[in-house]
Amino acid sequence: MRLSFIFLAGGIALLTGCQSIDSEQVKQTVTAPLVTPPVVPEAPLPAPIIITDVWERIRMNMQMPIPDEKLVNQYRDWYIRHPEHLARVSERAEPFMYLIVEELERRNIPIELALLPIVESAFDPFAYSHGAASGLWQFTSPMARHFGLQMNWWYDGRRDVPAATSAALDMLQYLHGKTDGNWLHAIAAYNTGEGRVLNAVKYNQRKGKNTDFWSLDLPRETERYVPQLLALAEVIKNADNYGITLAPIGNKPSVEIIDVGSQIDLSFAADLADMPLSSLHKLNPGYNRWSTSPDGPHRLVVPVDKAQGFKLALADTDSSERLHWLRYKIKSGDSLGLIAHKYHTTTDVIRSVNNIKGNTIVTGKHLLIPVAAKNPELYSLSSDQRLARKQGVKRANYKINYQVKSGDSLWNIARANNVKVSQLAAWNGMAPKDPLKVGQKLVIWTNKLAQNQTQSSVMRTVNYKVHSGDSLARIADKFNVTVSDLLRWNGLDSKKYLQPGQMLKLYVDVTKMNV
Repeated sequence: MRLSFIFLAGGIALLTGCQSIDSEQVKQTVTAPLVTPPVVPEAPLPAPIIITDVWERIRMNMQMPIPDEKLVNQYRDWYIRHPEHLARVSERAEPFMYLIVEELERRNIPIELALLPIVESAFDPFAYSHGAASGLWQFTSPMARHFGLQMNWWYDGRRDVPAATSAALDMLQYLHGKTDGNWLHAIAAYNTGEGRVLNAVKYNQRKGKNTDFWSLDLPRETERYVPQLLALAEVIKNADNYGITLAPIGNKPSVEIIDVGSQIDLSFAADLADMPLSSLHKLNPGYNRWSTSPDGPHRLVVPVDKAQGFKLALADTDSSERLHWLRYKIKSGDSLGLIAHKYHTTTDVIRSVNNIKGNTIVTGKHLLIPVAAKNPELYSLSSDQRLARKQGVKRANYKINYQVKSGDSLWNIARANNVKVSQLAAWNGMAPKDPLKVGQKLVIWTNKLAQNQTQSSVMRTVNYKVHSGDSLARIADKFNVTVSDLLRWNGLDSKKYLQPGQMLKLYVDVTKMNV
C-alpha cells in the first residue's frame, strides 16, 4: 500500500493510497494560521528560608522523639513554671551557642546535645559541682585529662568553652559507639559512666527484660538526667506555645578564637582588644590567673567585632611587652615558694625565667618575675578573686579563718567546728571529696565561736602575740577559753610547742575574761 504524508501545522497527516485530497484542501491546510498555545507561567520558586536565630535553627533540626513518660512531663512542667530560668540561661548561652551548634552539625550528631550544658551547668562555665565536676560540660579531672583537656595552676581546660565543647562531643561520640548507637544510653553514660549503663543493659538481657533506657536500673540522678534533657528539648521546640521567651542568638559567629602564640597578660590583651578586662576574662574562663599559661594554650576568645583590631594591635606590639616584669632582690629568709606566692606566680615559672635548676637562691641576687600589670583584685574572674568573693559571703554570725595543717581533712575540720562537710566545702569553693593542701586557707562560719559561749556573751576577736613561757593552757586560762578552741581557731597541732612572737587569734567573751 502506498502511503502519502502531508505536513500540517502542529503535526503530520497520514493518507493511505486509496485516499485523495484536492489542491484547495491542501492550500487551505497549508495557509491556515498557526495557533500558538497559551503560555503557562512557571510557578515561582519558594523563597529560601533564612534562619536568623540559633534557637530556631535548633528547633528545625530536632529529631529525638519525646516519650510520654512521667519524669519527662514533670520536668517539662517545671520549665514552663519557671520561664525566668530559661531566659537567664539563654542570655548566658549567647556567646557560645552558635559555636556549639556548628560543631554538632559538622559531626552530624543530634542537635539536642546543644542543650546538655543547660542541664549540666545552667550554661555557667564557672559551675563547680559537689562531685568535683567543673565547667559548662561538667568534666571531672580524670575524664577531662582522658579526653585531652589540660589543667594546671594557670589554666583549667574544663572551663575553656571551645576546648571543653570539643572534648565533650568526643566523649559523647565515644559513648555512642560503646552503647551500640543508642543515644539515650550514651547520654546516660555521660552522666554516670559507661560501665554502669552497660552493666544495666547486660543485666536486663540476662533477665529477658527490655533494654531501652526506661527499663534500665540506673542511679536516681541518671534516671532523672535523661528525662530532663528530653523535657528541655520539648519546651525549647514549643517555646512559643508555652509562653517561654528565649533571648535571641544570632545565627552567625559572635566570637573568634585567636592564638596569640605566647604568654600574655589578660589586662594587656583586653587593652589591645579595646574591651574591659572583665569582659575578656568572661569569654576566657579557662584562665585561672592574670595571664595565659606560660606553656600554653595561648588561645583567646574575642568578640567578632573586636577580632580584626585585636590582631592588628597584637602584630604591632613586641612580644616582650605582653608581660610586666619585676626585678626582685632576694632577701634573707626568702624562698622560691614565698616569692612565688607573693607575686601570684609559681616556682616553676621563676625557675624557668631565671634558669634555676633547684630551689637554691642567694641573698642579694636578683630574680626576674613576671607579674600582673594591674592590681590582682582587678582580675575579678581569676581563681583567687572568685574564691575571695565566695569566702566573703556571710553564712552565719561569726567567721573563722583557718589554715590547714598536716593531717587535716574537711571531715575533721567540719566535725571540730560542728558544721557539715558539704557546708565547709561550699563556703570554700570546693567539693566534699577535694583534697586539702597544707597552708591552704579556709573560712568557717558558725553561730557559736566558743564552747562556753551563751546567748548573753559579748564576743570579740583578740590577736594575741605569744610571749616566752606561754603555753596553750596558760593562754586558754587567761582568756577563759578552752585549749580545744585555741587549737581549732588557729589550726594548731597540740603536739607542737608555741613559739615566742607567734600570733594567735582568739574569740573571747569579754564579760568573762580573767584579765
